Amino acid sequence: MLEKLLKWDRDTFVYLNGLGIEKYDLFWSTATQFTTWIPLFILFVILFYLNFPKKEALHKFLTVLGLALFIALVTHFTKISVARLRPNNTEEINSLIRILKTPTDFSFFSGHASSSFAITTLVFLFLRKKMKWAMFFFVWPILFTMSRIYVGVHYPFDILVGTIAGVLSGTLFFWIYQRFIAPDSKSVHL
Repeated sequence: MLEKLLKWDRDTFVYLNGLGIEKYDLFWSTATQFTTWIPLFILFVILFYLNFPKKEALHKFLTVLGLALFIALVTHFTKISVARLRPNNTEEINSLIRILKTPTDFSFFSGHASSSFAITTLVFLFLRKKMKWAMFFFVWPILFTMSRIYVGVHYPFDILVGTIAGVLSGTLFFWIYQRFIAPDSKSVHL
């Protein structure tokens, strides 16, 4: 069963990666970089300070930083424990795919997916009652994670599991914030 799942994952990756078009390489290579998204992170901080009292905004910001550290550690230890080679480093398929990035660490699960979905989930939960359009923040992790297949460094299953880990972690940190940090932390609202 596991072998069939891994074969599907490899075959799906090869197919999706093969859909890449050279004229979009610059876009996807840029979308896959953390630094490209710094203006969005700055926007998140600004929105906290525009929508909440200063102390509450600071606590929300620090909760997001704590989440970022948590998900980075969970992702790192999972990668070294599972030790799955990235597609670009897998000899049986790397000659069949388009490779635009060449990281050498392990693949499972995607740190881009876990961190972007974790942060976006938490920011969304913090701002959803203040901003009707907060759901559009999820455009970032969707583009960010799609880019990982395009540039040749993650299988779909890496991204799916990273997304689930990120959403669950963001939700957990929202619960922790509501339960222990929020000004009125006696009530928990999801």
